[in-house]
Amino acid sequence: MPIIASVSTYKPPYTLKQEVTTEFARELFSDNFHDIERLLPVFSNGQIEERQFSVPLDWFREDHSFQERNDLYIDLATKYGAEAIKACLNNNVFLEEKIAEQSIDSIIMVSSSGVSTPSLDARIMNTLPFNSRTKRIPLWGLGCAGGASGIARGLDYCKAYPNANVLVVCVELCSLTFQKNDRSKSNLIGTSLFADGVACALLMGDESAYLEKVKQTIRPSILASESTLMANSENVMGWDVKNTGLHVVFSRDIPTIIKKWLQPNVESFLNSHRLTLDHLVEFIAHPGGKKVLDAYVECLKIDPELTRVSQSILQKHGNMSSPTVLYVLEKIMEKEHQDGDYGLMAALGPGFSSELVLIQWKGV
Repeated sequence: MPIIASVSTYKPPYTLKQEVTTEFARELFSDNFHDIERLLPVFSNGQIEERQFSVPLDWFREDHSFQERNDLYIDLATKYGAEAIKACLNNNVFLEEKIAEQSIDSIIMVSSSGVSTPSLDARIMNTLPFNSRTKRIPLWGLGCAGGASGIARGLDYCKAYPNANVLVVCVELCSLTFQKNDRSKSNLIGTSLFADGVACALLMGDESAYLEKVKQTIRPSILASESTLMANSENVMGWDVKNTGLHVVFSRDIPTIIKKWLQPNVESFLNSHRLTLDHLVEFIAHPGGKKVLDAYVECLKIDPELTRVSQSILQKHGNMSSPTVLYVLEKIMEKEHQDGDYGLMAALGPGFSSELVLIQWKGV
């Protein structure tokens, strides 16, 4: 089965403590929320300590047009995406030596926080020495589910072309969507939660010529994936596109929906592979927020220790949308594993939808 050979993450330049963003929200929203002091605990209750952003705090004090935001998104997403790719292909934790850009057969480009035509992958290919015939597969609109979906589509590609080397690149600059004049509670919650992040994963098919360059002798193989869409749930999560840009849609019912809906999806997926939740050594969960992680534990009845890595990523980075689950994956891949260990990658996103990916560590 195809393997995940390397993963890298990129840290945007501005790190803000949650206490700082709390005071910023108090200053900005106090005139419009009469109960602002009652609402502000959402910043501390989320257990986020700090987050990274692509712009400094003062940028958020000014008004910005949709065009200005999107132009900045294209510029920075191209730059950051290229840096993440270089780090992934030259990651000495996972690789014996650098994998050349020319050896990449396909780029799966995941992003939902801006608009770009040509897509970001084309722009990145013009900054790095890729083969001009590298296949481009841009994915837009998947939000927080995008990282897991990108890995799943990479699995599909490598199964169809066993000699392939595929990059899954996730770039989200959520901060550039911030709406200074949006006084909705969804915007306030988004302000407390979302951040910027970039990640890249290298997948190799069974017959890749570069398997011998993979350093780990017990490697994460991708066994299967499953996508599930909840009917008529478009209003649970996503964007409202307005003249001023992208406005966050974030239902307060998400944790409740997870508790009722996720367990049968996960159990049926595992059962189809003759597995149960008890077989899992790793749970590579997208940390959508503290309440989301709590809902995972409650509805799946798993040991909270299985979400420890996801919790640590949430604390240090916030919810970066699609790349976040790859940040979790990177930390889990750095751990030692036994031959035969199972892991489940899970992420939820607009649709409302779930993306599940079954992984097993196998010795060479």
